[in-house]
Amino acid sequence: MGVSERAAEAHVPLGRTVEISVPATSANLGPGFDTLGLALSMYDELEVAALEAGRLEIEVSGSGAAEIARDESNLVVRSIAHVFADAGVPMPGIRLVARNGVPHGRGLGSSGAAVAAGVLAAKGLLAGIVRLDDAALLRLATELEGHPDNVAPALFGGLTIAWTAERGPQHKKLLVHRGVSPLVLVPGYTMSTKAARSLQPQQVPSEDAVFNVSRSALLIAALTQSPDVLLDATEDRLHQDYRAPAMPETSRLVRALRAEGFAAVVSGAGPSVLVLCDGPGHRLDAVRIADQATDTPWEHRLVAVDVRGGTVRERAEGSSSQS
Repeated sequence: MGVSERAAEAHVPLGRTVEISVPATSANLGPGFDTLGLALSMYDELEVAALEAGRLEIEVSGSGAAEIARDESNLVVRSIAHVFADAGVPMPGIRLVARNGVPHGRGLGSSGAAVAAGVLAAKGLLAGIVRLDDAALLRLATELEGHPDNVAPALFGGLTIAWTAERGPQHKKLLVHRGVSPLVLVPGYTMSTKAARSLQPQQVPSEDAVFNVSRSALLIAALTQSPDVLLDATEDRLHQDYRAPAMPETSRLVRALRAEGFAAVVSGAGPSVLVLCDGPGHRLDAVRIADQATDTPWEHRLVAVDVRGGTVRERAEGSSSQS
C-alpha cells in the first residue's frame, strides 16, 4: 500500500483537541514591500477539536467577531481543509473556538493569522498521521494567503525575510535587536487590503526602486544591529505615498511622527501605524504626538517583538506536546 493510500485510510481520532496561538504581524515595515514582516505580541487564541465527519461548530469572540463566517467559508476552517486535502486525509468534523486578539482590517495580519492558525491546527490534528515541516507549513499557508510576507512571521516569529523561489516560498528568520521597541497605533476604522493594493502603480521610476533597495538593506541592519538608523532605514517610495489618499489620517500621523524623528510606517496595508522606537521610553513620546496630530483617536499598543511565532499544543489527559 502506497503512502497516499495509507493517508486516505487514516482518520483523526474523534475528540482530538489542539490549542493554537498565533501573533499579529506587520508587513512591509516601510521599504520592504511584500518581503519583510515582523511578529508582534498580540494573539489570536484558538481551540480546534475533531468531530464526526460533516459536523461544524464555530464560536468566535474578540476583534471582528460579528463579521466572521460561521460556516465552511470561515478562513480558519478553509485553511484546515486545504491542508487535509493536500495530505490526502479525510477531513473530520470541526469544533472551532476562536478568541481574536489581532485587530481585524487594520493592517496587522489578521487574515495571515487565520491562515497560519488553520495550518497549525491541521498539523496538530494530523500528528502521527502526516508530518508537516516548516517548509510545508509555509507552502500551504502561502497557497492560501497569496504571498508569504505575513504568514512567515505569523508561523515562525521574529523578523522574517520572505521570497519565492523555484522550489516554492522561502523565509529567513532574524533576531531583532533588543533596543527596538515597537508601538502600534490602531484607529477605529478599517482598510481593505485589496483596495489598498489597487492604488499601486504597475511600474515605478527606477530611481525609486533603487532607493527602496538601499533602504531595505539598511533596515535589516537597523533592526538587527543599529536601531539608531531606523528613521532613515524606514523611508519608502514604493507604496505608502500611493495609498495615502485612501487613508489621509494615517498618512498625516506618519508624517507628524517622522517629522519628530520617529521611525513611523504604515503597518501592512493600513490603516494602523507601526512605530519602531529605539528604546521603550520613547514610545510614550510617540503616543503624545499621536494624540495631538490628527482628529482620529488612536488606540496605542505597547507591544514586543514575538520571537516564537505560532504554536500548537495537543490537549490530552495526562499529557501534552507543543511545537
